[in-house]
Amino acid sequence: MRTFDFSPLWRSTIGFDHLADLLDSSLRHPADDNYPPYNVERCGEDAYRISLAVAGFGMDDIAVTAERDTLIIEGKKPDAEQREYLYHGIAARPFRRVFNLADYVQVKQASFKDGLLIVDLVREVPDAMKPRRIPIGNAGTSHQIEQKAA
Repeated sequence: MRTFDFSPLWRSTIGFDHLADLLDSSLRHPADDNYPPYNVERCGEDAYRISLAVAGFGMDDIAVTAERDTLIIEGKKPDAEQREYLYHGIAARPFRRVFNLADYVQVKQASFKDGLLIVDLVREVPDAMKPRRIPIGNAGTSHQIEQKAA
């Protein structure tokens, strides 16, 4: 198990505690389960796409849930009749994939095409959070701050 010392980071940053928690939780969970396989791609400056290969699953067998900063994708086949396979190569076991989303990343849509579950995400930063230019006034001029009457 790896351990990281974040104390130098805490001297110069404020409010990034959740990053240490994310790193710690990702190191605790084994990365052995690669089912179902998936891709994460960047489609633009603020657009992303997650594609999961879910062969054998139908749209009704998959649940996509977006919580505040988490995307959860779960799949479960209903119990069906037992079949006698000579070779069983298409896995259809239940799965649960959890993706941690950054601030302001929202799920736009989910679609199902050619055995792939496609989830489109976009980062929408509110105007109040975007950088803005602050005008610089002369030191000799004083600006009166107007107060609104209640």
